[in-house]
Amino acid sequence: MRVDANAFGRNARKALLDKTLQEALGRTTGRFQAHRDAAVAAFPEFEATRERASRIKRDVLDHLDTYLARFIEEAEKRGAIVHVARDAAQAREIAARIARDEGITLAVKSKSMASEEISLNEALQEAGVTVVESDLGEYIIQLAGETPSHIIAPAVHKSRDDVSRLFERHLGEPRTDSIPELVGMARRHLRAKFLSAGMGISGGNFLVADTGSVALVTNEGNGRMGTILPRVHLAVVGIEKVIPRMADLPTFLRLLARSATGQTISSYVSIVTGTRRAGDPEGPERTHILLLDCGRSAILEGKYREVLKCIRCAACLNTCPVYQSVGGHAYGWVYSGPIGAVLTPLLVGLPEAIALPDASTLCGACADVCPVKIPLPDFLLELRSDAREQGLKTPGEIAAMKGYAGVMRRAGLLEAIERIAGVLGQFFTKGKGIAGLPYPFSGWTERRDFPAPAALPFRKRWKTRRGVTR
Repeated sequence: MRVDANAFGRNARKALLDKTLQEALGRTTGRFQAHRDAAVAAFPEFEATRERASRIKRDVLDHLDTYLARFIEEAEKRGAIVHVARDAAQAREIAARIARDEGITLAVKSKSMASEEISLNEALQEAGVTVVESDLGEYIIQLAGETPSHIIAPAVHKSRDDVSRLFERHLGEPRTDSIPELVGMARRHLRAKFLSAGMGISGGNFLVADTGSVALVTNEGNGRMGTILPRVHLAVVGIEKVIPRMADLPTFLRLLARSATGQTISSYVSIVTGTRRAGDPEGPERTHILLLDCGRSAILEGKYREVLKCIRCAACLNTCPVYQSVGGHAYGWVYSGPIGAVLTPLLVGLPEAIALPDASTLCGACADVCPVKIPLPDFLLELRSDAREQGLKTPGEIAAMKGYAGVMRRAGLLEAIERIAGVLGQFFTKGKGIAGLPYPFSGWTERRDFPAPAALPFRKRWKTRRGVTR
């Protein structure tokens, strides 16, 4: 997948003018957030579970080599073939080789953000394999020739009319605005693919070290069908997804669905261990697990290591005012929202994604909802500092921030500026909002009025209220 993260500004302006996108984002992310809040409120142990999950993930990062070795050992004991890819190019080569060696011409694939990182579909298609996305949202955007715009709802930017037009054009189905009918259409077309595919491809929400299992959490039956019906199963998973014990899995299951969609638990939780054994009625004859490093080891060794705790719930996307305004495609790569604004620069390089750490209001909502307590706002600030140290900030930006810091460090100077702004503001605006500011502040007023400065600054008002005269 091509990296276009530095086009964030242009992409965002385009997204803000897309009425259909704005309606879709408001409807879907708002619903996810409301359901998440209700689910958390109904689960008194949420904060304690969140703290426990954070500790488990921190322990994993401290001993990742040990847990990965245990996972590989246990998975191979149960018949799985484990591959490790240092980068995307090697991962694509391994996946294509598996397909050739297994004689695969058709593969069904469930949703996997890790596979998007390495452009897996394109690599397999070049190797002569037809890859069909079987998650409904992924199937929709595959027909549209697009990439996911949300971690758990890849087609969040599409309306039912958009979907109906796609199904009419690509599948020959009649137009309808009925969601059950649209789902039925997709089901009919996909069912035959499941039954004839030689390989099923999945991601993995968790890798369980003490059993060598891959845990999959989905809301559609496609993930389960794709892992047991085809002759070969290929799981593509980042190395950071490992957890120590099967006994730890319930902790994450209690958090993941609640944080993602507000469900108590997802519709399907599948634990895939090894290959079909004698007497098993179903399951793959061969299981391949492709573990991706792809920059994760470098992150592990640095100051941003805790971003690897992420369980891809997308709660930070759903609560982020920036994501809610521009959607996922504006971020220009696989991951969007606050997690994307941190993870993308770390995986592709800060120069290739310099715009993303600035794509945040630093309101802190993402840290408040993160189920594993990743300090995303702190990381965004740190990345901005890294950008300056690497010479990626313009002289104008540096001068402006130096001036701002100089004022904020001097309370007397700040108060004097506030008083002057209050007097001038009252004189020129008569207490009304400012409809337009000159460059370089014009961005504030392109789509909103700037509030007129208060006649009495907050600091003065605070002192008066407390009875402080100086």
